[in-house]
Amino acid sequence: MSTFKLVIATPDGNKFSGEAASLSVRGSEGDLAVMAGHIPFITAVKPCPCTILLPDGTEKKGRTEGGILNVTQTETTLMSSTFSWDNDTN
Repeated sequence: MSTFKLVIATPDGNKFSGEAASLSVRGSEGDLAVMAGHIPFITAVKPCPCTILLPDGTEKKGRTEGGILNVTQTETTLMSSTFSWDNDTN
């Protein structure tokens, strides 16, 4: 399974920094998923649930209250003023 570097950043610090197989969020134009090799782009993210598929096949679920998603060739960054994990998982 191909992976990419993912960072979820908030003013309180990074909520996630590591390898991911996919990230699912709601962008300004609708639901989207980022996977390894995705073309670079930037979009606003609406308040929504977020799902990260980890390289071992497990999922981490959380929620953003909106922000900016920046996908580059080397890293994907979700910048959010507020991000929380479901069931308080870190």
